[in-house]
Amino acid sequence: MAQHDPNLSRIFQALSDPTRRAMLSRLMEGPAPVTELARPTGMALPTVMRHLSVLEEAALILTEKTGRTRLCRARPATLEAAEHWLQAQKRLWEARTDRLEAFLATMEDEDDATGIQPRA
Repeated sequence: MAQHDPNLSRIFQALSDPTRRAMLSRLMEGPAPVTELARPTGMALPTVMRHLSVLEEAALILTEKTGRTRLCRARPATLEAAEHWLQAQKRLWEARTDRLEAFLATMEDEDDATGIQPRA
């Protein structure tokens, strides 16, 4: 069995919410204060803070408080674990579909050799 990142479930759980994905997308452009991240959501600040907490627990962002301002930064390296897992899944499924395609081609060749016509 392949080795899995123990935080992978947290990463995907954090990315499962469209609000958190939007916040993370914004943070990929550069650091932002919580108030700026909250503005487009229309959510109350405590709700936004819960979303940011989920992202922080998944190590997708870092937050730091300076005075009364909490600044958030993306941690793009954390996404690499999810990217590696997704690429491995893609390779697995591509190999499966390639094998299926090869199998179907041999079946078609056998039908051609025996003169059997496929059903419509």
